[in-house]
Amino acid sequence: MNHERPALLIIDMINNFDFTHGHILAQKALKIAGPIKELKEQFNQQQLPVIFINDHYNLWQADYHTIIEHCRNQYSEPIYDKVLPDKKDYFLIKPKHSAFYGTALNTLLHQLKVNTLIVTGIAGNICVLFTANDAYMREYKLYIPTNCIASTDDQDNQYALTMMKNVLKAEIKSSHDLPKVYHVNPPSLIE
Repeated sequence: MNHERPALLIIDMINNFDFTHGHILAQKALKIAGPIKELKEQFNQQQLPVIFINDHYNLWQADYHTIIEHCRNQYSEPIYDKVLPDKKDYFLIKPKHSAFYGTALNTLLHQLKVNTLIVTGIAGNICVLFTANDAYMREYKLYIPTNCIASTDDQDNQYALTMMKNVLKAEIKSSHDLPKVYHVNPPSLIE
């Protein structure tokens, strides 16, 4: 019997939005922060892994507290009010777009015996898409909650969802439909 053992990935939600159209992405990130928070709470309650993967902002010696403070501004603060890592969450720094590239993510997922990923965050058409692509190549089952990813351009976001569905075989549905999708067994994933 093949049971799904999920982990929640939260990509680049710690962000200073200091780039062209950053203020637009910040508004869209705020809209998805609530649904991501709900998923995070569900995973925490079921003792399932929540993994934040974030850009490093050239702070290579930083922990997540340092990165949070570095990115704190008028755009990030409302998002921080909804979703930030807790002590029980995992946090990885990524050097490029994919959460797998140059990180220990794959090793961590194997240690946690995870075979299914719920991928959330920003930007849907860049870091989420690249992460989903690398996850697919590593044979993880993928769920992409439509209300938990955002891109600067809505058409680009929709195109990324279409690619993840058609090419990467990801399940694309609202986060509210995910509990119906997999049966979660609360026992520890680490043995």
